[in-house]
Amino acid sequence: MIVWQIFSAVFGSMIGSFLNALSYRIPVRKSIADGRSKCPQCDKLIHWYENIPIFSYIFLRGKCSECKSRIPWSYFLVEVAMAIFAFFHTPSELSREAALSYFFDISVFASFLLIIVIDLKHKIIPNKVNIFLAILFFGSVVLNKSYLYWLLGGAIGILFPLGVTYLFYLLKGQIGLGGGDIKLWGALGLFLGTEGIIQNISYSCLLGSLVAGGLMIFKVVDRKTPIPFGPFIVVISFFQIFFPEVIGEFNKMIFSFS
Repeated sequence: MIVWQIFSAVFGSMIGSFLNALSYRIPVRKSIADGRSKCPQCDKLIHWYENIPIFSYIFLRGKCSECKSRIPWSYFLVEVAMAIFAFFHTPSELSREAALSYFFDISVFASFLLIIVIDLKHKIIPNKVNIFLAILFFGSVVLNKSYLYWLLGGAIGILFPLGVTYLFYLLKGQIGLGGGDIKLWGALGLFLGTEGIIQNISYSCLLGSLVAGGLMIFKVVDRKTPIPFGPFIVVISFFQIFFPEVIGEFNKMIFSFS
């Protein structure tokens, strides 16, 4: 089993390396097939031995071998996170169902990481990532053959935040949520269903408020500083999908105070 887990971790780190390329190219509308990767500062082509997941970052000490400019720390963290996730999600058996579950889990987690990195840096959630998640979740709906409940979840994921955003605009004259956040909720609703997406909207808003409040208390940001909301949606979604028992315990704690 451990051998397969190691292979899975290596595969995960390779996916992480691919995500790093996507996180750089998607926001600048550069095709993933558009040649080899280069240092964004000096345009030096990155050799294969400088592109080995995890180890190359350590060997290069997080710097370009030519101009010595810093390589974003997120590159290393994404590769490590994907490796760890893949290691612990290695299928325990060789079957069609296990392979599909593994592909689904890896794809969802990779998409979540990509959203966090891009939204934190560029304050956008690309349509391509949301569409990929929507297709992935819709495929899960088709396999489960329980369309109405999950499709209704997708509709709520779009319409409810859209209504709140419009109301906020009428009252404040400002747009409270980005279109990418709303589309992400729509995609998630297809998998989480009606109750799950309402729960996600509530808890991600709570988490976002707590983090934003803490940042303002410590004067890291002020009221006018835009804070990407996608990471909060993703964090709650991560626990809902992969650790639902944590959300269940949190629900019990919340309702115990009511």
